[in-house]
Amino acid sequence: MNLNIFDLPSLPLNDELTTILQESNKIRIERIISTGQTSGWYDQDEAEFIVLVEGFAKLEFENDRFLSMKKGDTFLIHPHQLHRVAHTSMHPPCIWLCVFYKV
Repeated sequence: MNLNIFDLPSLPLNDELTTILQESNKIRIERIISTGQTSGWYDQDEAEFIVLVEGFAKLEFENDRFLSMKKGDTFLIHPHQLHRVAHTSMHPPCIWLCVFYKV
């Protein structure tokens, strides 16, 4: 797949838009576009390395811990690290590059 990570659909979006860029049995690379969406709680079997390419966001972890992210920030979410997306910016939209892999 050939894609420019900054080519965006019409905004705002009702739901996050996830595009799988590459996938194998060991790794999955996704581009996610968020425009104000939040999420429920995730408890993933795989690790997730995230890069916030554009926008700003806030992640919430168990025990009321928060991580504020801005454009260019990276973070590794370990398997079974309970988390959710508490906030995503609309202007500019959040563009996430997420790499999921088994540890």
